[in-house]
Amino acid sequence: MNKIKRVLIAGGTHGNELNGIYAVRKYERRPELIHRPSFETLTVLGNPRAIEAGVRYIDKDLNRCFDIPEGKETDLDYEVRRAREIKNQFGQAGQTPVDFAIDQHGTDSNAGLMLILDNLDCFTLKLAAYLSYRQPELKVYSSAASGRSQDSLRSIARYGVGIEVGPVAHGTLHAELFQKTEVLVCAILDYLEQYNSNTVSLEETSLTVYQHANAVDYPKGKNGEIQAMIHPRLQFKDYEALNPGDPMFLTFDGDAIAYQGSTTVYPIFINEAAYYEKGIAMYLTQKQQFQVS
Repeated sequence: MNKIKRVLIAGGTHGNELNGIYAVRKYERRPELIHRPSFETLTVLGNPRAIEAGVRYIDKDLNRCFDIPEGKETDLDYEVRRAREIKNQFGQAGQTPVDFAIDQHGTDSNAGLMLILDNLDCFTLKLAAYLSYRQPELKVYSSAASGRSQDSLRSIARYGVGIEVGPVAHGTLHAELFQKTEVLVCAILDYLEQYNSNTVSLEETSLTVYQHANAVDYPKGKNGEIQAMIHPRLQFKDYEALNPGDPMFLTFDGDAIAYQGSTTVYPIFINEAAYYEKGIAMYLTQKQQFQVS
């Protein structure tokens, strides 16, 4: 692979996820923190109007808009136009094309410190293994099977990762998670610098990856109204095993609804507030080990 020449650090793709917004502002005030000798590092606030309004988005989720072709009825949506602006600036055919994109997010689910991968190629797996060694609490989620590799902001670059941290309430800052995100961003930049100079030192290691399997909606009635909540035994249990027959939801009358799958899965983004409108109660993942050297 060719050397990395330009990196983009994004925040505020969702206007009410403050940690990423204030991180970008910090890097713009103190560019020396993200400077590395072998490549240029740029920053962008993804959704300025939503940031100003303090909401997730104005018309449409920006992080689902990067694959919408021109000439559609959604052309008037602010986020569709904003996605094209960002892509025309930083995309691979843009004015200042980036080789690597880092998009910072926050969630009110119990995500901890999560790295999101859209590809499981050798370069990306080695990066993830390096970061996991540097920050052992890091969880690695592969969205490769979710169809998200084309519609997200990070998809505009040759390579990209998402950083998701939580739980943090939307519209608030979380100091500990802010600092952990900053450490992770700097570790990514350090790795890319070492990659460019061919000085990456990584012993063979086993990397745990939570691979996307499918999304699960809340139980709903004929009118689309939610009929059950996340079961208390599952709430805040992101990355923990959910076995066939384990309680998954709880009706308002107190009846448990069990997981009906045939294999053990590992839920993530459990009870994420922003996913209610998308009909997603959680994502189910399969845990897989990769030997990386």
